[in-house]
Amino acid sequence: MKFYLAPMEGITTYLYRNAYSHYFGGIDKYFTPFIASPKMNRREQNEILPEHNQSLTVVPQILANRSEEFLKITKKIAEYGYTTVNLNLGCPSGTVAARKRGAGFLSVPDELDRFLYEIYERSPLKISVKTRIGISSVDEWEPILDIYRKYPLEELIIHPRLQKELYKFTPHKEAYLTAAAKLSEIPLCYNGDITSLKGYSELLNTAPRTERVMIGRGILKNPLLAVQLKAVESAEHPTLKKETLKAFHDELFEGYAAQMAGETPTLFKMKDLWTYLSESFAASDRHLKKIRKASGYAEYKAAVNSIFRECELAAHV
Repeated sequence: MKFYLAPMEGITTYLYRNAYSHYFGGIDKYFTPFIASPKMNRREQNEILPEHNQSLTVVPQILANRSEEFLKITKKIAEYGYTTVNLNLGCPSGTVAARKRGAGFLSVPDELDRFLYEIYERSPLKISVKTRIGISSVDEWEPILDIYRKYPLEELIIHPRLQKELYKFTPHKEAYLTAAAKLSEIPLCYNGDITSLKGYSELLNTAPRTERVMIGRGILKNPLLAVQLKAVESAEHPTLKKETLKAFHDELFEGYAAQMAGETPTLFKMKDLWTYLSESFAASDRHLKKIRKASGYAEYKAAVNSIFRECELAAHV
């Protein structure tokens, strides 16, 4: 089984990826938060600089709905030595979808078909796709698959939810099975609600031939999850350790503090992470409130030290 780390805007940055790989590992492929313009800003350039991704297998992700724009971005990415990019057809955000980007592009299948023809015809790089299964009905999925099967997708990462469902409700795993039956020549990866051994086991019971799994929120909540899932068939039972989690946190905090202008942007970054990381601890609500209220480094560090000192790790990690 191969495990991928999902791209999560503002969180799974190159600093996160490097710290994560150092302390936890278990991830076979990392995807960058999406790049949406050929005029890459410094943040986007930092995500793909080779020196920021040493010893990691990284795939830059692109959000686009015009072939010329997509091809300009791939040309720039190719200059950094990459051989593969990922097309984002999965972002369910209302503002993104309204512009017919991300999952919203699925609402205009004829335009999507023409776009895919043009980029696969002309791209200097191989292209994988991350997709939702439609906008508002699962009946949209098979016609979308008929489009995908026309093209040499390096890989198809499927989040089996509709755009309108965002991250709610149970993923439609039967849609993943439909794709496996119709696209036997294209490598598939499953993405969606793998946050525990139970969820992973349920996936394998439903789709036992699955060979690739992408995880996002599950990793942020329990950074050791990929390692734990890889150990399922062995006698090992790796458990998360406070000292490792604290060292990971501190390295990430120091990295952002050195990079960002002022305390406030760094604290925003770390508070976003704690939305998920707090679930690694039992009875952490009171401490999480203190972290969220922190207005400076001293107050933030005191709240973080408190959660590590006073809270036990949650039973599920």
